[in-house]
Amino acid sequence: MKRAIIIGASSGIGMEVGKLLLADGWMLGLAARRTDRLMELQTLNPERIRFERIDVTEEDAPEKLRCLIDKVGGMDLFFYASGIGKRNPELDKDIELDTVNTNALGFTRMVNAAFHYLVEQGGGQIAVISSVAGTKGLGAVPSYSATKAFQNCYIEALEQLVHSRKLNIRFTDIRPGFVATPLLNDARKYPMLMQVQAVSKQIVKAIYKRKHVRVIDFRWRMFTFFWKIIPHRIWRKLKI
Repeated sequence: MKRAIIIGASSGIGMEVGKLLLADGWMLGLAARRTDRLMELQTLNPERIRFERIDVTEEDAPEKLRCLIDKVGGMDLFFYASGIGKRNPELDKDIELDTVNTNALGFTRMVNAAFHYLVEQGGGQIAVISSVAGTKGLGAVPSYSATKAFQNCYIEALEQLVHSRKLNIRFTDIRPGFVATPLLNDARKYPMLMQVQAVSKQIVKAIYKRKHVRVIDFRWRMFTFFWKIIPHRIWRKLKI
């Protein structure tokens, strides 16, 4: 039986991917700050679901991850779906620092811990949810787009490190566009908004195919392609 650890499993993409893996016969270790939602999910299959309260911004998060891995009996897949993001055109300091603390420091803390476990184990897969927002700096969400670019670059760097050390660890960087999750809980209308169930199916497919990078969906793949080739002198004048 394959075993997966999901960080950020209490809602949104993390929860839906967990349900899909459970249906495929995986043993799951679920983690989030809200244990009430994790307890509800465990009722789906108490035999194959364990959970642990983990806040990625806390220093003891790696130790709690190890505890969860022990509860599950190992880890073949580490799936990271935790993160925050808010529109912040006013550049509120607290929003910026909270975002960096979660999306950069928390992300690094947990991926680092998972990496070292898989090195000890002899291999496995790390899949993370980043975002198309990391393609370019977005004025409406400065720290969010910056931390997502950090995540993209960090995973790319670890892939190079793994190759140089000849380690049997595979990485999958999942970059969705706008997804109808609690993260987008304001009244704005988002273009090309995708439903979480459909996105989660594409994510699981990308994980099974061991893709290096997967932008979801095809519309966002086209969109980000054109984003990349816009010159900086034009990009900085756009209102996004």
